[in-house]
Amino acid sequence: MGERARPLNSAPVRPTGDYVLYWCQMNRRVDANQALDYAVELANQLHLPVQFYEGLTYSYPYASDRFHRFILEGVPETAQRLASLGIGYTFYLRRRPSDPNDVLYRLAARAAAVVTDDYPTFLAARHNASVVPKLDVACYAVDASCIVPMACFEKREYAAYTIRPKIHKLLPSYLWPPPPVKVTRRFPPRPSEFHTPVTTTNIAALIASCDIDHTVPPSVSIPGGRLAAQKQLAHFLQHGLARYAAESNQPSAHATSGLSPYLHFGHISALEVALAAKSSPEFLEQLIVRRELAFNCARFTPRLDSLHVLPGWARETMRRHRRDRRHPVYTTEQFERAATHDALWNATQQELLTRGVIHGYYRMYWGKKIVEWSSTYSGALRTMIYLHDRYALDGRDPNAYTNILWCFGLHDRPWPERPIFGTIRSMTLAGMRRKTNVDAYIADGGTGFSL
Repeated sequence: MGERARPLNSAPVRPTGDYVLYWCQMNRRVDANQALDYAVELANQLHLPVQFYEGLTYSYPYASDRFHRFILEGVPETAQRLASLGIGYTFYLRRRPSDPNDVLYRLAARAAAVVTDDYPTFLAARHNASVVPKLDVACYAVDASCIVPMACFEKREYAAYTIRPKIHKLLPSYLWPPPPVKVTRRFPPRPSEFHTPVTTTNIAALIASCDIDHTVPPSVSIPGGRLAAQKQLAHFLQHGLARYAAESNQPSAHATSGLSPYLHFGHISALEVALAAKSSPEFLEQLIVRRELAFNCARFTPRLDSLHVLPGWARETMRRHRRDRRHPVYTTEQFERAATHDALWNATQQELLTRGVIHGYYRMYWGKKIVEWSSTYSGALRTMIYLHDRYALDGRDPNAYTNILWCFGLHDRPWPERPIFGTIRSMTLAGMRRKTNVDAYIADGGTGFSL
């Protein structure tokens, strides 16, 4: 696996283990999953079966009906696909504080080795730092999120123009269909004692039984799971790909892929999408160069919730303009309710509230206006992160955090001086009306695709 896999501890492989455990944290799929491939390869070498473990807990930040449903809708297909391949599957739903919190440790205690996802943000990054040291068995992290592995870059890249030539040079070595998954020893066909059965008919009841935020409903239009991701990709290839270069910045044209939630939750891989959409260099620029620039930033930046990550020119211009008069000024609660004076901004926020996404081009406007209408830059950053963390199906992702920080100058360049923004790029409603069909988007109730 070369640059994709790295050891997370120095513990040895356990020769008496019953299986190799794949701890699925982010890449919630069977196909085109290099982390699962690594676990299968290791298990075949050890003449052992593979156990696929996927957990979902009530306690992750902003746990809600929206995120739970999106994840749970993928479980039946995962179970069916793994059974056909002879791989064991334990899906554990921890619903409340009294439920066991040590299922991973119990499964790892019987494993010859553990393989998990190498992911630079959110829970996977925290778990790999805090949980793995408690395991007494070899554990490996595998990058199954990026096409060109994150480890190919030894330092942080500061803009698309610095990482682009490096990615293009390496891409021919990685842009290939993955081999089919094939185990040499099948897992015994018996359910794990920790397994939570999930069917299309019991998902609502399972969600209702969890101690989570039931005030954030599921997306009104974006179902979760592998099958939904494949259907969305097929729709994009047929109806959007040929128009992407010309119309992707026109939200009402629906020419973007709509795949960002599925990429974030791992229901589809960037590699699969790139191979299917390689006829559009403009789309590959976003899917590969821009997305993997975000992963690179996350990998080499300890905190993505701080303005200190910004380039020096951006921090300096904010220092000089921090006392500029803001009018109007809205609170986080007003932003959350879409209660501003701007009908376009309110429509973008309504799209986030109801669908769980915002069209990528309008998301830039959404963020720039929060900067303009907040009393402080740090307060604007907190508002954007909160709204993404709580509502966005593609939030809590390297792309989400870097897109937010882009509103403050990350991965951008200085522009002509303006109030509040200084030399940070600004966006105006007049510019949006000139470049996009604002009225059509508002009339649609704020519906667009992302990525």
